[in-house]
Amino acid sequence: MLPRSPATQAVGSRSSAGAPSLASVSGSAPSIDDLSGDPHPHLARLRATSPVAWVPALRSFLVTSRSAAIEVLRDPATFTVDDPRFSTAQVVGPSMLSLDGREHARHRTPFVAPFRPRQVTERFGRSVDAVVGRLVGDIVDVGPDLEIDLLPALAGPLSAAVVADSLGLDGADPLVVGRLLGWYREIVGSVTGVASGEPVTAGGAEAMADLGATLRDHLDAGDSLLADASGHGGLSADEVVSNAAVVMFGGIETTEGMLLNAVWHLLSWPEQLAEVVADPALVAVAVEESLRMEPAAAVVDRYATRDLELGGASIPAGAPVTVSLAGANRDPAEFADPDRFDVRRPNARRHLAFASGPHVCVGMDLARLEVVTAVRALLALPDLRLSTDAPAPTGLVFRKPARLPVRWG
Repeated sequence: MLPRSPATQAVGSRSSAGAPSLASVSGSAPSIDDLSGDPHPHLARLRATSPVAWVPALRSFLVTSRSAAIEVLRDPATFTVDDPRFSTAQVVGPSMLSLDGREHARHRTPFVAPFRPRQVTERFGRSVDAVVGRLVGDIVDVGPDLEIDLLPALAGPLSAAVVADSLGLDGADPLVVGRLLGWYREIVGSVTGVASGEPVTAGGAEAMADLGATLRDHLDAGDSLLADASGHGGLSADEVVSNAAVVMFGGIETTEGMLLNAVWHLLSWPEQLAEVVADPALVAVAVEESLRMEPAAAVVDRYATRDLELGGASIPAGAPVTVSLAGANRDPAEFADPDRFDVRRPNARRHLAFASGPHVCVGMDLARLEVVTAVRALLALPDLRLSTDAPAPTGLVFRKPARLPVRWG
């Protein structure tokens, strides 16, 4: 699936020229460590006092209220992704992620229809069931009371296998899945470095070259998104490869984070877990509530195209604007008791974890299918529980546990 529009690290390379000289906002401004570890108290303070504020550590205006976030996400004419500072485009080339207007529509349209809910179920339902069954079966084979890290045992290979199938590769081949995960790690690492002011890494460039060479062999054959996009979609081979890289790292990163965060939340809130185990129909709502509490992509970036006022802040043309999806998702104006994980929350799906507007995540329903299927299978294991040293989700941009050790039985 695709990541929330420009999910790139919001530090380092941005220029703060033209930004107001705000040394702090309502006390000391949050640091990168604050926003990478447990950002929610800091986001709550900003949201209550300065819902749009210049944050020096980010070199960007940070949007923390839901209403201002929606205003930014739904107005690409004023808040664009099409800017040379946008780090993803520097690594993978122009794509639906880094374009607006007609060019954005041209790149995105070939990928929309296959990711509609009905098409997702028909195209991927059986294969997702099969992959989840195989991976959870391997966990069962390890035996009870032994520690299993769900990142390499389930979340990583599941997301990579489904992405491989969508790109016309063999998701059942462990070598293919391993290569795809390797390319993904290199490309994401390179994007993160560029966003921090570093040049494109040699590993990132090599991964893009290898990915491109592999995918070009599949453009004219088989039933895949790439064949459709290069055929009646009308994209050039280079454009297809750029968008395929976006599909790849978005599909893997977002699905990994969604799955690990959902399991972490459920196993961290025993009374909520008991309700879901007693009523498996609540799994889908629990996944949405986990997305609200801890979106896999915590921020998305935009750039102001003109001078404007937003949320009490004066934003000059050209200034970077970072939307905190994590902050918007815990806005008490929309969500009562926002720091509570509640699997019966009636408006959980009003979160912005997949962004909103023209860059709303194309693959969100495929990600939902994967994660709901995997969580249901995991909860069938008796006495599933976190290991005592299981870490909480962390990350400035992509948030998930670095590892998720669990035991069962």
